[in-house]
Amino acid sequence: MKKWLTTDYLLHGSADQVDVYHLLQEHRIMEILEPYTPVLIGTLPISIHIPGSDLDIACEVHDFTAFERLVREHFGHYDEFDLVRRTADGIERIKVNFRCGKWPVEIFGQPIATVAQNGFRHMEIEDCLLRKYGESFRKEVISLKQRGMKTEPAFALLLQLDGDPYEQLLRIDCD
Repeated sequence: MKKWLTTDYLLHGSADQVDVYHLLQEHRIMEILEPYTPVLIGTLPISIHIPGSDLDIACEVHDFTAFERLVREHFGHYDEFDLVRRTADGIERIKVNFRCGKWPVEIFGQPIATVAQNGFRHMEIEDCLLRKYGESFRKEVISLKQRGMKTEPAFALLLQLDGDPYEQLLRIDCD
């Protein structure tokens, strides 16, 4: 888990990962979000991103008004900026989207510790499964994504999981 808590590991990854590291540094994105314990999650950290994949950043947010003010101040001028606040399953959430260079960015905040959020948990389980099943499995996931399938449904299909793929993945104990 500790590997994901900073972005330093990106410097030792693929060309895209190195590019994203420098982009995050240049635009100070993680530094600006630091009070909200930001973690880069999703497909890029585990090398299953495809062209058009966004940079997902999870944040722990309790004061949504202050968070909204911060992101509007620092990112509101970026292309394609959009912000949505809503409540789902009784939990307030905020989603911020914008384009930073060639990368679409999505910041997601909710009042749950970043490492306990489903997005982070999915990434950790998916990373474990990718290490367990190897490169051919990774290529199959990427192929399904290139054909339009979302990440969790692609894993669920390959693992023959029934039901809601987002819920089923969370039930996997992968070590």
